Amino acid sequence: MFGIGMPELIIILVIILIIFGAGKLPEIGAGMGKAIRNFRGESDKEKKDPEKIEDEKIEDEKKT
Repeated sequence: MFGIGMPELIIILVIILIIFGAGKLPEIGAGMGKAIRNFRGESDKEKKDPEKIEDEKIEDEKKT
């Protein structure tokens, strides 16, 4: 996985824990999960109907 082994991952996680604290980690994880879900949803939508998305972009440009 990108040349990062288990010891390196543990060190990174410990540093994150020190910086943000244990109370903020669930909030950070939830935020990252939502961001990934939104990204996947938008990319899937574009794969399904690219013409519709292009039409929406053109309409948005006309409004501005």
